[in-house]
Amino acid sequence: MTATPENLSFEQARDELADVVARLEAGGTTLEDSLALWERGEALAALCQGWLDDARTRLDAARGSQNSPADS
Repeated sequence: MTATPENLSFEQARDELADVVARLEAGGTTLEDSLALWERGEALAALCQGWLDDARTRLDAARGSQNSPADS
């Protein structure tokens, strides 16, 4: 967990988030380590959501340009 979330691709962030969730679900970590994992997971989840929101915006814009009156 060395890269900052901002430097990760969607796929990298998603994969690391899945790893964080698995580690938290497995238990066996100290409270401090669990908190650090949780914080990392929150940052990764926010990054993934940002990627998805941007993709939705781009898709909506593309659909809007296809349905514009100029295309009729």
